[in-house]
Amino acid sequence: METAPAKTLQKRQVIFLAILLFLWETGSEEIRYSMPEETESGSLVANLAKDLDLRVGELATRGARIHYKGNKQLLQLDITTGNLLLYEKLDREVLCRATDPCILHFQLLLENPVQIIQADLQLTDINDHSPEFLEREMLLKIPESVQTGTVFPLKIAQDFDIGNNTVQNYTISPNSHFHVVTHHRGDGRKYPELVLDKALDREKQPELSLTLTALDGGAPPRSGTTTVRIEVVDINDNAPEFLQSVYEVQIPENSPLNSLVVAVSARDLDAGTYGKVAYALFQGDEVTQPFVIDEITGEISLKRALDFEATRFYNVEIAATDGGGLSGKCTVAIEVVDVNDNAPELTMSRLISSVPENSPETVVAVFSVSDPDSGENGKMVSTIQNDLPFLLKPTFKNFYSLVTERPLDREERAGYNITITVTDMGTPRLKTEHNITVLVSDVNDNAPAFTQTSYTLWVRENNSPALHIGSVSATDTDAGANAQVTYSLLPPPDPLLPLASLVSINPDNGHLFALTSLDYEALRAFEFHVGATDRGSPALSSQALVRVLVADANDNTPFVLYPLQNASAPCTELVPRAAEPGYLVTKVVAVDGDAGQNAWLSYQLLKATEPGLFGVWAHNGEVRTARLLSERDAPKQRLVVLVKDNGEPPLSASVTLHVLLVDGFSQPYLPAPEAEAAAAVPADPLTVYLVVALASVSSLFLFSVLVFVAVRLCRRGGAASAGRCPVAEGHFPGHLVDVSGMGTLSQSYQYEVGLTGSTGTGEFKCLKPILPTFPLQGTVREIKENSTVRSSFLFN
Repeated sequence: METAPAKTLQKRQVIFLAILLFLWETGSEEIRYSMPEETESGSLVANLAKDLDLRVGELATRGARIHYKGNKQLLQLDITTGNLLLYEKLDREVLCRATDPCILHFQLLLENPVQIIQADLQLTDINDHSPEFLEREMLLKIPESVQTGTVFPLKIAQDFDIGNNTVQNYTISPNSHFHVVTHHRGDGRKYPELVLDKALDREKQPELSLTLTALDGGAPPRSGTTTVRIEVVDINDNAPEFLQSVYEVQIPENSPLNSLVVAVSARDLDAGTYGKVAYALFQGDEVTQPFVIDEITGEISLKRALDFEATRFYNVEIAATDGGGLSGKCTVAIEVVDVNDNAPELTMSRLISSVPENSPETVVAVFSVSDPDSGENGKMVSTIQNDLPFLLKPTFKNFYSLVTERPLDREERAGYNITITVTDMGTPRLKTEHNITVLVSDVNDNAPAFTQTSYTLWVRENNSPALHIGSVSATDTDAGANAQVTYSLLPPPDPLLPLASLVSINPDNGHLFALTSLDYEALRAFEFHVGATDRGSPALSSQALVRVLVADANDNTPFVLYPLQNASAPCTELVPRAAEPGYLVTKVVAVDGDAGQNAWLSYQLLKATEPGLFGVWAHNGEVRTARLLSERDAPKQRLVVLVKDNGEPPLSASVTLHVLLVDGFSQPYLPAPEAEAAAAVPADPLTVYLVVALASVSSLFLFSVLVFVAVRLCRRGGAASAGRCPVAEGHFPGHLVDVSGMGTLSQSYQYEVGLTGSTGTGEFKCLKPILPTFPLQGTVREIKENSTVRSSFLFN
């Protein structure tokens, strides 16, 4: 059972074969033109529109253009007239060298639909080169004993033209000893031989100088000359002879320099100097031949790199000359063997850099491939990556089209880097890679999407106007203007909600701002929808829910419900002196308008006439006795209770309690010390001092008497809060009373304790509280305390 990839590959191969056969049948006609070389640029070659039966305007509408291997522009097409013109002068010898016929292949590319027409231009040779001898002078050493009719080979002249325009005949200047005979070589070229007509006599004429002329067959003919200098030497009756008249050798084109090609050998039956043979390249010099021969050993080696694509065959003539001047020659036929040393070449003819998304099959690029190697080394295969939605379709010969396999999605992938790999079939295989980038242009097919379906924002009450309370964010996977998002507030579901006066949104970045100061006690939460719209055409949009929660702030001071502080007469609590410890005296009741921990209230005793006599429960505000009452306790007690919430920073209020100690509930009610003092003397000593000072400015003595009286009254009445008591000189070091139950002394309950110096019984004479100064009305400053509140009392 075949796998899915194998079925897909077979399907693609069938499609490629069908398209290739169709295009071959419809576009396989070839057009051939002929033109002499060296024709002036701009000359008319032919009218393609007429030859192809096309209308003149059709070439322009179908985007006709000429393609030549290597993208070198040799021809130009006038699409308005259909004329094919020469772009520059064409030199047959430069373009084709010795190849005959010289044919230039080019293609006519048409679009809409894509059509490729093969055309050839044959360059005919003109006689624009004269024959040239490679040497200005030839030296022949001929023994005088040479018989008439002896033939002496001469070096040929080179003519870059071909056919009849190359060398056709050789002549020698008139003389009585020699004439020239012209012969044909196997490769079609003609070579001269000097024939002796009359025996030489060294004593009469030791040297001759003749002029050899080479004539080509052009009209008019061209010629070239060289000098043949003949030295007549003594008798040497045996010429060197090669073991083979022709040597055939094959050599790879990538052979290293100085490598051995072949070794030739000749022998001479003469002895001495006449029997020593020297080898030399008979035809060609160091410039034209890539070979060199050792004159002693006859080994032919490589002196210049070979190129199969430039020259495939070499015919090298080797001359062996003995010491007497006689020579023999042989031919070495060298065939250059091709190796895979040329990577394939890719020529891009058409390229589209951007393809709209959601488009059907689109032609992205048209290109051609070539390889100058031969055989399997010149066969090529073109491929692209398998994971791309593109296909390579062969069109005409070595032309391919790169097309999309399916509609593209820019949001899935915005661009493709396509590598076209062209690999030949040689060993080792060589390849060429060409990278192209295809971008997918955007279409507005995606609506903005919020990062969350709903947003919850917290705002602390009493915020400043225009406060940034949060942001919403939406993204659009499109690009450009299609991805630019604008935010807006949508009408709220509750028509009574004044949304426009509460919040605003930045349309560019989605930042939300509170326009007014919010009050938790008035509005605890509200919600609305936010819309996000892109700038595409048509525009797409989406929406998200925003819920705003107002967080409570500690902006309400605790309010004491009982006892009332604004009553005309203070409330006095009666406590029997026989009360046990823990006796409930009263309960302070307070409330806080805030919520949460801002409304959690705690109570503590801030001031007391008799420290340690009463305690306040931190959680419920109950005031209870802490110990048994004694006769020494003052009958009138004044307590200041601090009520504090748990906010940050904490807010507090204080309440003053008046407690009257009675022997029984039948004892008549005694007015509070503050009421008694209000009828006679104000409770605050400073106020007394100020009133007395204003009334008795003229009498300092009277002022001192009043102070003395006030101190005495303080000692007798036990009203420590009405003035400061004198303290004995000695203090208990570090003996401080803790009534907070925290285990450590807090600032509110640290006292200095003094003893009378006379009795020595250790009784307290006066207690002097060390207290911070608190305002009795308004907000009490924060008092540092431990967060753990115990419900029990600890007294010393």
